[in-house]
Amino acid sequence: MKKTILLSLFLAFATLAFADGKGTKVETGQPVPEFKFHDQNGKKVSIADFKGKVVVIDFFATWCPPCRKELPEVQTKIWDKYKDNPNFALFVFGREQKATELDKFKKENHYTFPIIPDEKRKIFSLFADQYIPRTFVIDQAGKIIFDSVGYSQKDFQKLLNVLAKNIQ
Repeated sequence: MKKTILLSLFLAFATLAFADGKGTKVETGQPVPEFKFHDQNGKKVSIADFKGKVVVIDFFATWCPPCRKELPEVQTKIWDKYKDNPNFALFVFGREQKATELDKFKKENHYTFPIIPDEKRKIFSLFADQYIPRTFVIDQAGKIIFDSVGYSQKDFQKLLNVLAKNIQ
């Protein structure tokens, strides 16, 4: 009997925790969670340092097939287009991956955008519990204005539309 009650309680809490079906912890309209990280130059920065810019945050892993489909699009349709715009920033975080793995992956794939390790999911865990790739767009005021889970051409086009509308 106790096992049944405990199992029922666990399932109820799990259902609430993953009510959106995506394991997402943040919603559009909310402020971006505060976090610090080392940028591609090794400098410790805060996400708050990028207020006033449109920021794309992407979580991926080198072993993830949908991530491998998405990243070439990130390179050509986002990074190559906006990298020189002073009102834009892009951070691609390698979930549970070391810098050495990410550097090798970046070089092999000829990516030029920043890829930053999130070895222990410290940053990822502020945004979600599961599933990659995951993309968030933060507006100039520091609010989340777009999020997506997985990769599809349709969702990626929505992302591009949000960027075109918000980057001056």
